[in-house]
Amino acid sequence: MKTEIQIEFNKIKEIWSNLAYTDYAKEEIMNAAIYTDETELRSKLRDTTNSRDLIERIGEPPFQNVTEMKEILEISRKGDCLTPYQLTRVEKMLVAVERLKDYLSRGRQYGNPLAYYDENLDELKELKEEIQMQIRNEAVDDRATPNLADIRAAIIRAEEAMKQKAEQIMRNNKECMSDSYCTLRNGRMCVPVKKEYKFRISGSVIDKSSTGNTLFIEPTGVSKFHEELELLRIDEENEVYRILYTLTALVSDCIPAMEENIRMMEKLDFIFSKGKLSIDLDCTQPKINTERRMTLDKARHPLMKKEVNVPLDFSIGGDIRGIVITGPNTGGKTVSIKTVMLNAYMAQCGLHVTCKAADICMNSNYLCDIGDGQNMSENLSTFSAHIKNVLEILKLVNSDSFVIMDELGSGTDPAEGMGITVAILEELRKSGANFLVTTHYPEIKDYADRTEHIVNARMTFDKETLLPTYKMLIGEAGESCAFHIADRLGMPADMLRTAAEAAYGKEAAKKYTFNNKEAVKKEISGRIVKTKKHHVNASLENMYSIGDSVMVYPDKKIGIVCEPVNNKGVMRVQIAGKKIWINHKRVKLHVKAKELYPEDYDFSIIFDTVENRKKRHDMERKYTEETIDLDEDQSCLKW
Repeated sequence: MKTEIQIEFNKIKEIWSNLAYTDYAKEEIMNAAIYTDETELRSKLRDTTNSRDLIERIGEPPFQNVTEMKEILEISRKGDCLTPYQLTRVEKMLVAVERLKDYLSRGRQYGNPLAYYDENLDELKELKEEIQMQIRNEAVDDRATPNLADIRAAIIRAEEAMKQKAEQIMRNNKECMSDSYCTLRNGRMCVPVKKEYKFRISGSVIDKSSTGNTLFIEPTGVSKFHEELELLRIDEENEVYRILYTLTALVSDCIPAMEENIRMMEKLDFIFSKGKLSIDLDCTQPKINTERRMTLDKARHPLMKKEVNVPLDFSIGGDIRGIVITGPNTGGKTVSIKTVMLNAYMAQCGLHVTCKAADICMNSNYLCDIGDGQNMSENLSTFSAHIKNVLEILKLVNSDSFVIMDELGSGTDPAEGMGITVAILEELRKSGANFLVTTHYPEIKDYADRTEHIVNARMTFDKETLLPTYKMLIGEAGESCAFHIADRLGMPADMLRTAAEAAYGKEAAKKYTFNNKEAVKKEISGRIVKTKKHHVNASLENMYSIGDSVMVYPDKKIGIVCEPVNNKGVMRVQIAGKKIWINHKRVKLHVKAKELYPEDYDFSIIFDTVENRKKRHDMERKYTEETIDLDEDQSCLKW
């Protein structure tokens, strides 16, 4: 069941997750589910309350993500050398532990139980101080050890001596130089010598300019300083590695304490995220019971803005197991049932609820059917999807369940839908579960009135403003406001009386009074323009016959009619061995066919080929596999 998505608890989780720092806490939040053990649930709710209290008194606690720290500890556990950057992360982690421990210790003055978690945190001061003394700005500090300080001082002296020697050679050979300063090339101190003077300066060519006119030469007098510098750098590297390995060993020795610090920071991050959520959503701690009663005072939907949200008062339990909510569309029925279940679900996840006060029973499961549910990939209509969800719910429901269903029985024939709704409500009633359903069927109101453990409820509606008030009244059946709304919006009284009689019969319709006496005023709208059909005068259709001799204008050529005038006023004439379509107005009768040909004359002699006439003759006498291909010029023949 996708209950969390349907009641939008997944969106609450997204808000909640953004309030956590550690990856562990974020994962715990996304996997959060209801607690079914009463002792455990009460403990989780106390944690939420205590964390909120501590935040309100002394501010938010200092946390940081510790995922990287787990990787660093694993490296040190394997015996690999940690880098200065990684050691800096360790030091920052210990600083965060020290700040968190100080934060919790300040909370002890208020007697907050969470404050005593500071006893489980170890600042590891010696390790932190060692790292701070030897690592600075993510590098091994010059004064990490006396030996490293001496080596780096010697490196500086060697570099300065090398530079001074190079500058002295440049001063002594100014005419050979292409520039006035020495430079480092490939890690060596070089002087820029003109190509034509390369033999004047004793040394090794290290590089040359892009044009080739300048050679960068390391003078022989400078190279001895470079060799000394390289030896010093090897000593420096060895000393740095010795320091890093020493610090890595110290970290490795502290792995158990560090892992406990990480575990506690992750746990506290999760706990305090619940307190932050309670503050952000303006929540209160709910009471918990196992007696199947639920009371919400001024409940709000946590995802709706407070300034537009109308608080909901709700109560179920005792002799009431089910509530059937009726009322007009956009009256807030769906939001109301979501608000109830979402607050109950949050409470059973150990969170505070968006109510002024709440007493919520524990439920073994939360079952929900809300929304269209239409599924194109599974070829499910709205009704089919609802029924599929309902059957899943009926499989899982028990006396400790909480069920909500929206628009029960919708999406099918009203009479059959009403019957199915009653059958579903009966099954829910027999299960003993608490349930909350919405419906439009008026017959269900009567069913709820006469059925034990089920009551009606309605969402109120302001008839003056035609706006819903989003308030639920339990114990009252909702009335249909359709006639009233239609009357206020201008529907004529005679139409509304017809509607009332069709809905409730003539006698019942008499009690309705409608104000709008005027009929619907018709307005000028667009018209359909039909294409005019062209009709040819009957006398024209009979004017020409096949075989008539006609004169075709303007060329005044004689032709023979092979198709008479059609309904478009066009006829077909054969002229000089070819057939053409031509308007009848361009043709004049020359000689009628009956004056030219016998009564039963075969016109195929004129219009058909000799080959086709022979084939047709054979077909009339016997079976043959020959075919006659009628080309465009022969298509006018009628046989």
